Amino acid sequence: MELLANLSLGFSIALSPYTLMLAVVGCFLGTIIGSLPGLGPSNGVAILIPLSFTLGFDATSALVLMTSVYYGAMYGGRISSILLNIPGDEPALMTTLDGYPMAKAGRAGDALVISGIASFVGAFLATIGLMLLAPLLARVAYLFGPAEYFALYLLAFCTLGGMASNNQAKSAIASCIGLAIAMIGVDNTSGMPRLTGGNLHLYDGVDFLVAIVGLFAVAEVFFFIESHGKESSIGVKLEKVSIPWKDIFDTRWTMLRCSGIGFIAGILPGAGASLGSFLAYMSEKSLAGKKGGFGTGVAKGIAAPEAGNNAAAGGALVPMLTLGVPGSGTTAVLLALLVTLNITPGPTLFTERPEVVWGLIAALLIANFVLLLMNVPMVKVFVRVLQVPPAILLPGVTMISFIGIYSLSGSYFDLLLMIGFGVLGYVLRKLDVPTVPVILGILLGGNMEDALRRAMVISDGDATYLFSSSIAILLWVTAVLGFVAPMFMRGILKKPQRVTD
Repeated sequence: MELLANLSLGFSIALSPYTLMLAVVGCFLGTIIGSLPGLGPSNGVAILIPLSFTLGFDATSALVLMTSVYYGAMYGGRISSILLNIPGDEPALMTTLDGYPMAKAGRAGDALVISGIASFVGAFLATIGLMLLAPLLARVAYLFGPAEYFALYLLAFCTLGGMASNNQAKSAIASCIGLAIAMIGVDNTSGMPRLTGGNLHLYDGVDFLVAIVGLFAVAEVFFFIESHGKESSIGVKLEKVSIPWKDIFDTRWTMLRCSGIGFIAGILPGAGASLGSFLAYMSEKSLAGKKGGFGTGVAKGIAAPEAGNNAAAGGALVPMLTLGVPGSGTTAVLLALLVTLNITPGPTLFTERPEVVWGLIAALLIANFVLLLMNVPMVKVFVRVLQVPPAILLPGVTMISFIGIYSLSGSYFDLLLMIGFGVLGYVLRKLDVPTVPVILGILLGGNMEDALRRAMVISDGDATYLFSSSIAILLWVTAVLGFVAPMFMRGILKKPQRVTD
């Protein structure tokens, strides 16, 4: 009964004309952003966060818009993967293996429809899982003390980027950079300035929105100019779009199985959609065997990764809302949005701000149907976005970033700092150093330091207190395994090569 009452509250908010409009706009913008090679959901949300503040959205409206963009970008990532053999983002990498061969065989429309329906199944089931599991996990979170939270933050740093990065040392370096940036400003305990260089603008610390927009959006502008030049073109011509009912029927169990795999992968801090997509594809490939024809353009090879990565996107919201620990790079950006809106993610969020949580869940359920209805009949509209010259697209992205950040603080220093983070992000990407751990360090560094200090005060400086409970020990062991395991599994998880002509 409590669940039904909460859902009723959520739908009373989500079904308002204003919230529905935001969900539709977010889904549309997200699909466009996701379809552009290289942008992906993290950059899309980072670019639009300043815009949401500029327009004066309240907490629920801003969160509904950004999560709709998030889901929409996960849907849209398949378009360039199938038509250009270029993943819209990393989770869409596995879709290229069968999507592009199917498109080259003259079935580009079928491939896009199959991927759209698989995305819907994965995202919808993940939202149901979020609705059922998040309140339970929130109750468990009340058992966490300073030692458990410190170990949980450590787990996030040890696992986030581990599967996506080719080098664990680089992930560790990125985390340390983020933690160092988080220390800039006046120390809460001693009142002494740290790492400010005497600059008064840094006494309040570094605004994580400035860092996020710089590291993602501005750096992406630099990287996009270098990587893609001035023109873009469609690799495979899209003819008639129809619904391949037989393929959809044949892949129904694939979609269900891979949705479960993806959701579990999304809940794990740091695993996210990339691991969900990989595990879903490889499990179905193993199940089908050599006769399955994976890699040659089969429907299951498209349905599996799409259901997996979209389910993982929903699963990643679970630890963000219940524990305040992001499950993926995009949820790290969404966490920054919540903090900026003076909303504290964690177990108390479900009792103190139920309208935010359940309004979001109801809006996501509606957004899934909006995306399904939008992505199948309007797929040709989204494909045309791939033909927009970067000479027109990139100035628009840059303008939104600068106007949004300046509207928040009115400080020219923040604009210069954002450009500096853009240069840092560009350099890190050129060195193949992941930027998500940097963002995580900036977001969670202060909380991690506070948890450690509280633990030391409670224990009178006894470091063994950090291992004083079974939950803390489990988190420590998982953190160590999460950091070490990818070093031994690199050969197994090696990213596949793109299919070539």
